[in-house]
Amino acid sequence: MKLVLLGPPGAGKGTQADLLATGLSVPKISTGDLFRAHVSTETTLGLLAKSHLDAGTLVPDEVTVGMVTARLAEPDTCPGFILDGFPRTLTQARLLDEMLDHDGRRLDAVLEFHVDTAEVTQRMSGRRTCRACAAVWHLVHRPPTCGRCGTCGGELYQRADDEPATIAHRLQVYATQTAPLADHYHTCGLLAQIDAAGTVEQVSQRALAALMPALG
Repeated sequence: MKLVLLGPPGAGKGTQADLLATGLSVPKISTGDLFRAHVSTETTLGLLAKSHLDAGTLVPDEVTVGMVTARLAEPDTCPGFILDGFPRTLTQARLLDEMLDHDGRRLDAVLEFHVDTAEVTQRMSGRRTCRACAAVWHLVHRPPTCGRCGTCGGELYQRADDEPATIAHRLQVYATQTAPLADHYHTCGLLAQIDAAGTVEQVSQRALAALMPALG
């Protein structure tokens, strides 16, 4: 099963990607994880990405695609994969199509998670991250223990991109750059839209139900 997950920041893609990866026994591939791995090991692509991240500019498509291409060439992706955070633009989507076609593979489905702006803002503004272990908690949905990380007891903080003003900007960027991918994948006959409101379990059940035709 080869999947792409779409949806605005705060739609719960990361959580659903983890659950689907476990349920389908395929790796989850997150561009955020790829960036961190390449930067920490100082690969050529990592150094290129870091120069843009440090400058606050967008990482060029060729760098991001290069990282994804390298990851998809690893043996554990042969049974399938779940892409979370890639592609973000139509250019990246077309490059992904070309990359898979070159390898004789194609996507099985694209899940687009829908959630309204008010819900996204509430979800993201309530998130708190542990400085020690990076575990993510939520003031409403997954309350920390006495204001500390329930995993390691570390100090919690609110990431800059979870602050309300930043959330509005991120949603605008998504609407401009990434939302058009839905039309691309709809035209390809791959798109399934998922209501991302409700509990994690409810959304997961909807996602699995949408995948049943592809699973056969």
